[in-house]
Amino acid sequence: MSGKVRWGILSTANIGLTKVIPAIRKSPHSEVVAIASRDLGRSRAAAQALGIGKAYGSYEALLADPEIDAIYNPLPNHLHVELTLAANAAGKHVLCEKPIAITADEAGKLRGARADRLIMEGFMVRFHGQWLRMREIVRSGELGTVRGISATFNYHNVKPDNIRNRPDTGGGALLDIGGYAVTSGRFFFEAEPLRVVALVDRDPTFGTDRQASIIADFGDGRQMVFMVSTQLSRNQSIHILGTRARAEICVPFTPRQGEATALTIDSGHSVDGHLSRREIIPPSDQYADMAEAFALAVLGRQALPYDVEDAIRSMSVLDAIIESERSGGWVRVGS
Repeated sequence: MSGKVRWGILSTANIGLTKVIPAIRKSPHSEVVAIASRDLGRSRAAAQALGIGKAYGSYEALLADPEIDAIYNPLPNHLHVELTLAANAAGKHVLCEKPIAITADEAGKLRGARADRLIMEGFMVRFHGQWLRMREIVRSGELGTVRGISATFNYHNVKPDNIRNRPDTGGGALLDIGGYAVTSGRFFFEAEPLRVVALVDRDPTFGTDRQASIIADFGDGRQMVFMVSTQLSRNQSIHILGTRARAEICVPFTPRQGEATALTIDSGHSVDGHLSRREIIPPSDQYADMAEAFALAVLGRQALPYDVEDAIRSMSVLDAIIESERSGGWVRVGS
């Protein structure tokens, strides 16, 4: 392999066209060489608009291209495992859009993939400077003992034809955005939740979970509470609560690419927070940083930061939340 990873893009999904492909191109060790769609006209139009050299009219044709090293898979949720395994069997490394699967059992199928090809779930937030800096603050002890995390991630989408409102393809709040909240708890506590309890409301027409509130018990007095919704006004937040101070990531999940962001740290000197400290985080493109980290792992220059087992653990938490909805009580994660 040369000094750059040659990427192929599965599908003309909007997130790929508008966010991930431009970001991959910012990665010093990456280049985008091909894109595929089941509609050749769509892939050709995308390739022309983005200056991509090859356009394919099927996913299989792209996977068969020997000049492609890695695949970005932004297909609908129910196709993530199927096409990731197909790409792996074709000898490609795979960066798969989140969630990596519909259930932990489905994600477990990835354990049978070729071990000489990398697979990573694309939770880009873990690569942003604001998340890395916040974890440094937590580890430093400035907040004291961190015992609480609260998070919200909401938007409003009631379009009947939108894939996020289709349960058959993995729609709903938990699979679309619930994983971000789960990831934040695992990232900042640096631990796995032991059990969860959930209150879930489903859209009577779509059948999807349109709103969910969850309590996650991380043990040793550590608790996380979060709400996600596809039918509330747009909002997102992460608050990390310690015995000495609290901290907040101002726009934790979808900060503008390439722009500075901010953290606040408040030791409680003022109830309204006006005496809190504010840290400006330099401009960052979390998708580009994720692509670069994956490319360096493909090139053997650094370890893969997150593997299939990490993705399965995350899916196990989401499974437990769904089971709590069914049972109406606490559910142990992984049970």
